[in-house]
Amino acid sequence: MLSRIVLYNNSMKAGKMQELSGKKESLRRAIVKQMITLSTAGFGFVAALAWNNVIQEFVETVIKPYLPEAYGILSLFIYALIVTILAVAVTYNLTALEEKLEKKKKNDILNSTTFL
Repeated sequence: MLSRIVLYNNSMKAGKMQELSGKKESLRRAIVKQMITLSTAGFGFVAALAWNNVIQEFVETVIKPYLPEAYGILSLFIYALIVTILAVAVTYNLTALEEKLEKKKKNDILNSTTFL
């Protein structure tokens, strides 16, 4: 009887250790995922600032000389339009890529599943 209690107690400890190990792994994955998200957002922000400077310089040197002095606001609207078009194009393409990858992942899962 005592040996059964000891075995039961040991199996309970093993189960709790596996559960704890699973929680640690889950936490580790969540931290890594969050770090990837934050670093991607940071680099994206830096890239956006760089493109901001490029577009501003383009508007200043290429478009603004053809506009009369009083139409300075028009160059700002042109700048805003260029940025908006770029943002929409990039977002659209990234969303389409994400959907394509998700569809491929689902197909891979369905194809790898064997039916008995």
